[in-house]
Amino acid sequence: MRKRYDFLVIGTGIAGLSYALKVARHGSVCVVTKTEVGETATRYAQGGIAAVMYTPDTYEKHIKDTLIAGDDLNDENIVRITITESTERIKELIGWGARFDKNKSGRYDLGREGGHSEYRVLHHKDNTGQELQNILLQQAKTVSNIEILDNHFIIDIITQHHLEEDVDRQRNDIECYGAYVLDVSTNKINTILAKSTMIASGGAGNVYATTTNPQLATGDGIAMVYRAKGVIEKMEFIQFHPTALYNPKEMPSFLITEALRGFGGVLRNSNKVEFMSKYDKRGSLAPRDIVARAIDNELKISGADFVYLDCLHIDKNDLINSFPTIYAKCLSVGIDITRDMIPVVPAAHYTCGGIKVDENGYSSIKRLYAGGECASTGLHGANRLASNSLLESVVFSHRSSLHAVELVQEVVFRDDIPDWNAEGTEMNEEMILVTQSLKDLQAIMSSYVGIVRSNLRLKRALDRLEIIYCETEELYDKSILTVKICELRNLINVAYLIIKMAIQRKESRGLHYSLDYPKKKGLFGGTDS
Repeated sequence: MRKRYDFLVIGTGIAGLSYALKVARHGSVCVVTKTEVGETATRYAQGGIAAVMYTPDTYEKHIKDTLIAGDDLNDENIVRITITESTERIKELIGWGARFDKNKSGRYDLGREGGHSEYRVLHHKDNTGQELQNILLQQAKTVSNIEILDNHFIIDIITQHHLEEDVDRQRNDIECYGAYVLDVSTNKINTILAKSTMIASGGAGNVYATTTNPQLATGDGIAMVYRAKGVIEKMEFIQFHPTALYNPKEMPSFLITEALRGFGGVLRNSNKVEFMSKYDKRGSLAPRDIVARAIDNELKISGADFVYLDCLHIDKNDLINSFPTIYAKCLSVGIDITRDMIPVVPAAHYTCGGIKVDENGYSSIKRLYAGGECASTGLHGANRLASNSLLESVVFSHRSSLHAVELVQEVVFRDDIPDWNAEGTEMNEEMILVTQSLKDLQAIMSSYVGIVRSNLRLKRALDRLEIIYCETEELYDKSILTVKICELRNLINVAYLIIKMAIQRKESRGLHYSLDYPKKKGLFGGTDS
């Protein structure tokens, strides 16, 4: 198959769908997702979406909180854009049908999470992401200009490289012409050409053995832009969510939202003693990088496998009504959160870096945009403030849509784009080569490139990764492509970027803490003041 569209969108989460809904008024849109259309990282976002709604909150307070959490590595202009445009984007979501919780007075029932100085997190119970995913999908299915291809996997974006031109990272005229797309049902690789492409493919949590991300989060967008010689930045800043349910047999790890700590939950060590107050004056509501390092430290000191989140002092009915998903999940594994403390551990959760984009979500590759977790807008800096990610997605998808609508008016399709060449490849009969390499990769990243790092660990990780990389590239070149082979290759690319950028950052900053560059205040210095 070879088809042409005005707009190609890769991903069906909040970033991809909100963008698609807007550009569909101005041309044909193809939305591609590698699994079922509703299976996205957005769907698993429990906590909510941060925005300034009522006094005494102000834009300046939200801006300050974001900069503090990001260890001042944020782009302040981008932070200001995001926060000041937040209220309008929330109103838009409500207009599409989002049902955020309200209190008895009719005002929105705002939550508070770690790093926030005010109550400003809008939510729908503890399944906000699923609510937003559902309403956006409902809207998209009513738009005739939008064609959704589920169970289609993007192998690579198409650039001059596929025209056999010499493309290197010094070129400033690289262009995206669309993508090569694997139809999983037929195993055929199709050519989709587009005047404009938006990558909203999500994060890369599955580069680690323990993650809250769904299995689809394999860094596909970041990897394909890196291979196309696009600019990638800040990949060393991987956020580990402090509180994933301790249940080693389950993949992915079930997230215990930070909103539960905002609701009054208290972290306790293996002896059931509160410990966060000795690390940070904000206690259990300190920013995620500090809480994750504190838990990691407590586990190393005690030798325990987990710490506890204590909600026993919270009114039982309020707890169940506000967090029904968490209550039901914990109950399914024998934990009644109204009577039992919840065993929790940190897990890889969010990719703060990614495809570098400007204030319009425009990448270094012409005709290519990026939004959501795979993009690096400059908002998060060295650490993402809780519930800023959904907000970032809608703000920059809106800005990208305005830019792209103007762009496509001047773009013409090229007629010399070749179809995918699979000549000389054969079906790989030994999937053990892929599955074992994935396990090896995840073990390397979890052991050497986790919450606390060192130059020695990073060097060892890079050396071991080189072996897996060479083996996988050889397998990729001679195999008929499958999703699993491509995902492994993408994760290896992402792992390389994380390690390389961690080595290059000769300081401890935000989510990247190195024992070789200790902060003056120690393991918890910097953002813990």
